[in-house]
Amino acid sequence: MIRVGLVDFDTSHVVAFTQRLNHLGIDPSDWVEGAKVVAGWPGDSAIMPERIKGYAEQLSSCGIELVSRPEELYGKIDAVMIESQQGSRHLERARPFLERGMPTFVDKPFANSLRDADEMIALARRHRAPLMTASALRYDPRVQEALAKRAQLGRILSADVWTSAALHPGNPGLLHYGIHGVEMLYTLLGAGCRRVQNSFTEQGEVVSGLWAGGHTGTVRGLREGAGGFGMAVHYEKGHFTAQVEGAAFYRELLKAVVAMFQTGRPPIDLDESREVIAFILAAKSSADRRGAGIDVPRPRS
Repeated sequence: MIRVGLVDFDTSHVVAFTQRLNHLGIDPSDWVEGAKVVAGWPGDSAIMPERIKGYAEQLSSCGIELVSRPEELYGKIDAVMIESQQGSRHLERARPFLERGMPTFVDKPFANSLRDADEMIALARRHRAPLMTASALRYDPRVQEALAKRAQLGRILSADVWTSAALHPGNPGLLHYGIHGVEMLYTLLGAGCRRVQNSFTEQGEVVSGLWAGGHTGTVRGLREGAGGFGMAVHYEKGHFTAQVEGAAFYRELLKAVVAMFQTGRPPIDLDESREVIAFILAAKSSADRRGAGIDVPRPRS
């Protein structure tokens, strides 16, 4: 059994993940085997500090050991999940665990800058630490169904995704919540976006991306009216549309995370995870420049 530690408690994910891994207060159909949350550091937050106390009390009542410093987790855990909502804190939080070669999951957004993303990737490679970041929406059954449709309909040529996209200055642009839609798009199209344009208003935004092969993908960020998540996927021989419902994506994400903890093999290429952040930062730059086309920054060779 993999012993898991949680770092930072300002997101509901710490409860949702613990319920599924520790089989607590949730239907057995959502249980995930192979790992158990045993300890955590509540931390602090500049985004939602008001959440921490309640989540800490809830996890403590479930038998999770709470520590007063992150380093107190060493020796108690085999793998760590970095859960701060603030992408700008993830490098600081992940660094000591990556330097120990510990399997590390970094929740979304991976980072708020390419510099931080590059540093985490470099640390993981230098210390041979398995590293994964993802939105749970990557693993939603409807997204996976869209991928499976390729056997019947051929290659995915383009896709249009919609996502709730609340804004917060602590995670600028689509980093805060719209990243769910961006991750869905990348699950469908893969890496290789070269240029983006963003039509932005306070009510919402539409980010259009041009991929290297000439195909396009769009993310519609919703900030008014009904939110949620969905997609229209366009193949060589047909189309598929679906709306995300329920929360099965948490279970499916955790299956992938636990498999990485067990095998040491990350399921998502880190260069793709970096490109997700590059796409979002380019979209923010386009919005700031009134919809100008912006090249997606490539990794340094």
